[in-house]
Amino acid sequence: MTDAERLTRLEERYAHLQKHLGQQDKAMLELADEVKKLRKELAAVRAQHASGSGEPGETPDERPPHY
Repeated sequence: MTDAERLTRLEERYAHLQKHLGQQDKAMLELADEVKKLRKELAAVRAQHASGSGEPGETPDERPPHY
């Protein structure tokens, strides 16, 4: 293998790694956005649970009508 062929193979590998790194960065940003969204939803659910209110019109400790 000549130096030129070796250099070409190294450049190809480097280009592949750069592309892969870009894809990983994009995926990490998407995951971070999803985690942020889920944390907001969890905080809202916890706040709703702490206040004791469920769905509108629902009383949390009321027995069902068939009792």
